[in-house]
Amino acid sequence: MKLYYIPASCSLAPHIVLNELGLQAALIKVDHKKHRTDSGADYLAVNPLAYVPALELEDGTLLREGPAIVQYLADLKPECQLVPPAGSLARYRLQEWLNFLSSEVHKGFIPLLYATLAGSYVATAKPKLEQRFHWIDAQLAEKPYLMGDAFRVADAYLFALTGWGQAGWLTSYYKADIHFDHLHNLRAWHERVKARPAVLTALREEGLA
Repeated sequence: MKLYYIPASCSLAPHIVLNELGLQAALIKVDHKKHRTDSGADYLAVNPLAYVPALELEDGTLLREGPAIVQYLADLKPECQLVPPAGSLARYRLQEWLNFLSSEVHKGFIPLLYATLAGSYVATAKPKLEQRFHWIDAQLAEKPYLMGDAFRVADAYLFALTGWGQAGWLTSYYKADIHFDHLHNLRAWHERVKARPAVLTALREEGLA
C-alpha cells in the first residue's frame, strides 16, 4: 500500500491508524502547492482532486477521503478494535463521529486557515467552530476517548484536526486562530492521544515531533 500525505494535514489520521495497526505502507509525501511527490511525480495523475489523503492498494485501487480510508484500514485487522463491528450500533456511532468531524470541524477550519481569502466570513465561521469544540469538550467529560474507554479511528481524525488550532505541538504548516486552553477535557484527551506510541511515531515520520 501507499499513503499519500501532506505533513500536518488530515492525512495524519490514517498515518496514525497505520501505525496503531502495525500495517506497512509506503509514505509518499506530497507538496501541497506544486502537487508533486518527493520523487517529482505528478500527484494530480494519482488524485485529480489534488488533496490528501489517498491510499493506493496493492492492485492499484485508489481510496480517497479520510473517513473511508481509516475504516478500511481498521477493518483489515478487526482484532485491534479501532472500529466496532460492522452492523453494530457502535459502528454507526463511529460513522456519526466521522461525519461530524468531517462536516462540522474539518470544513469549519477552512475559513480560519485561509483567513485572508475568507475575509469577513471568519467572524461567522470562528464562533461556530468554537461552539463545536465546546461540545466535544463536554462529550469527553467522563470518558478518556470519544467513544468511551477505547481509542478509535475517530480519535485519530480529531487529533489531526486539533493540530490546526493553537494546540502547542504543531509546526507552522497550518495554524488557525482558535485556542483550546480553557477546554480542559479536550486538552487532557489531546495529551492522552499524543502520548500513544503510534501517534509519536507518526509525528516523527512527518517531521512534527
